[in-house]
Amino acid sequence: MESPAGTAELEHAPERDERGRHKPAERWLVRLTWAVDALGALVPVGVLCAVARQPQPWLTAVLACLSWLAVGTTKNRYTRDELSDGDGAMPVVRDWLTMLGVLAVICVGARLEVDLEVCVLALLPCLGLSVARRKLVHRYLLAMRRRAQALRRVLVVGEAGAVDVVLAELAHRTDHEYVVVGSCLVGEEATDSALPVPARLASEGETPEGARDGETVLRCAAELDADLVFVAPGRQLSATRVRRLAWALHDGGRKLAILPGLLDVSQHRVRLAKAAGLTVMHIDPAARRGLPVLLKQATDRLGALLLLVLLAPVFLAVAAAIRLTTAGPVFYWQIRIGRDLMPFRMWKFRTMVVAADRMRAALETANENDGAMFKIRRDPRVTRVGRLLRRFSLDELPQLFNVLAGHMSLVGPRPPLPEEVERYDGTEIRRLSVKPGLTGLWQVSGRSDLSWDETVALDLSYVDNWSYGRDIDVLVRTVRAVVDGRGAY
Repeated sequence: MESPAGTAELEHAPERDERGRHKPAERWLVRLTWAVDALGALVPVGVLCAVARQPQPWLTAVLACLSWLAVGTTKNRYTRDELSDGDGAMPVVRDWLTMLGVLAVICVGARLEVDLEVCVLALLPCLGLSVARRKLVHRYLLAMRRRAQALRRVLVVGEAGAVDVVLAELAHRTDHEYVVVGSCLVGEEATDSALPVPARLASEGETPEGARDGETVLRCAAELDADLVFVAPGRQLSATRVRRLAWALHDGGRKLAILPGLLDVSQHRVRLAKAAGLTVMHIDPAARRGLPVLLKQATDRLGALLLLVLLAPVFLAVAAAIRLTTAGPVFYWQIRIGRDLMPFRMWKFRTMVVAADRMRAALETANENDGAMFKIRRDPRVTRVGRLLRRFSLDELPQLFNVLAGHMSLVGPRPPLPEEVERYDGTEIRRLSVKPGLTGLWQVSGRSDLSWDETVALDLSYVDNWSYGRDIDVLVRTVRAVVDGRGAY
């Protein structure tokens, strides 16, 4: 799907009020967020402390409420940017722990005697409610953006090639808040975009230190009514010019964002530092060792073992359905390629006729996937029971044995076939630097409905930006994807 970066989206630009500004679509969300956090701390603490006969329960509740709101305000949790970007639970957990410390200091200073166990227990609803609120608000904003609402009008400044790259990347997704309304190009090079170019900046050296850059960009932003200016530094847009442009934009009341040229780098991998006046951006590698990796391995083995025990009746029911309706074995195995190009035997419930592998060559021309994968929406080799198993991903359950054996992980990229790997290029082969997964971003984002490029992009995003919290999020989303069944065939 194309995103708000395209020209067509100009017809669906965000609504404006009578003074020509954006209608504050998020304003009521900010107020709701503040109210939910306030009540989530005030009511449970007051009620539980009163039931437990703690001294001055409602004073304790008010202090807890104020501490929670103060921590959130200090961490900018009630800003538009935080509402837009916030989806994970870990920031809320860190805020909650900080709030416990702040509240403890206040209670000691006020000489307020409160039972620690009662207080922590009373503040747990506040934590859960804030996590749920954060996710719901984030998803609501995503839905609004896909309806071309709650968007920010963006003017892109840079050389033609850099601007084209920015537009192409924004066009890949619809889950961001930016609609590009025009560009201000540096130099006379032509652009591939059909977006308006109200003015151009002189090439480096034609104007002393870009003296008129700020005036020109401010005029373009005003003409296009842009809320935000994206600047893509380059050969003709030096650090000195960007600095002067930032002064002019901030003095003119316009917001500025710098595009460093990085693709798909999660925020948790970025660290900013200063060195001799330079801003240095450190990009940390994805975790490959240490406590998070040990935690992932433990979760894989224990999770697979627990699921095998709990799903034993499902295994028996599926095995009986396959045996009673088709001739042939219940299980089917294939050689797949795992981490570091190591082959392994992957198990599944059989969903096709026995001679399915020998029939593939005759069906190559019917392949509906545009890359290395082989997928046919109405594959004639799939049995009637097999279609039902695939619809709810029940055919994948035997891969829990692969997870238990260490060949696979609960979460990771899709395990490819050897013939698929033979067609991989240097970029695609990086998908195999981690263990393949029983589920992953591919499975929870559309599965077979995705193009090959989208599949590779999702897998590379997982490989480069892995975190334990992200794995938990994928596992939770897998339940919804399995129930929905979209893209499963």
